[in-house]
Amino acid sequence: MLERFSLQGKVAIVTGASSGLGVAFARGLAEAGADIVIGARRKDRLESTRQLVEATGRRCVAVPTDVSVVADCDALVQAAMSAFGAVDVLVNNAGVGTAVPATRETPEQFRQVVDVNLHGTYWMAQACGRVMRPGSSIINVGSVLGETTAGLPQAAYSASKAAVIGLTRDLAQQWTGRKGIRVNCLEPGFFHSEMTETYQPGYLEATLEARVPMRRAGDPAELVAAAIFLAGDASSYITGVTLPVDGGLLTT
Repeated sequence: MLERFSLQGKVAIVTGASSGLGVAFARGLAEAGADIVIGARRKDRLESTRQLVEATGRRCVAVPTDVSVVADCDALVQAAMSAFGAVDVLVNNAGVGTAVPATRETPEQFRQVVDVNLHGTYWMAQACGRVMRPGSSIINVGSVLGETTAGLPQAAYSASKAAVIGLTRDLAQQWTGRKGIRVNCLEPGFFHSEMTETYQPGYLEATLEARVPMRRAGDPAELVAAAIFLAGDASSYITGVTLPVDGGLLTT
């Protein structure tokens, strides 16, 4: 049974791998046995992630990538194919957010969030879907804010993440039976990240106390474990689902 959780011999692409949860995904999938291809816009930080992955004993290729640019997404997938000859797992993690009141948010601010969170997720899935073999897995990273609110003005972010849930269902319907590619969505709750660092002092603690039954933020390892489950054979009969990893937030 434990072998079903191994990613030995698989190749995984992780986007948004220059910081936070993206770094955790890349390192965790490598520890589970996968060779890793990482993409992000910040080249210097991407190099640091590459070193962390290689310290696990796995191979890693780093490619500067802006997922809102279709050509960058195609280049990232081609780099994986050139280096390893396959793409078995995609963790669609790249994302940005804003906290601008709806009456003041500019079209450019709204479009930037949708371009990365929704369009970028689609362009990466599209590029991987063209080369993935049967048995492959796409993991879109959504957010509980695609289903609820948290007291902040996050119209663009919430809308984009709700769209990712719908995109996940549709791609699963299109590709699982015809291509053998499973498509699922991870839905993180509160995890410490660059986004949470911008919250007002005391906001996160108050929200955790009021909204999260576990009364704490998540540990990245808890989210990575769920990704490893969805990436490999342990979840071979699961597709089109959205899996909250939120300490119970959506139950309140």
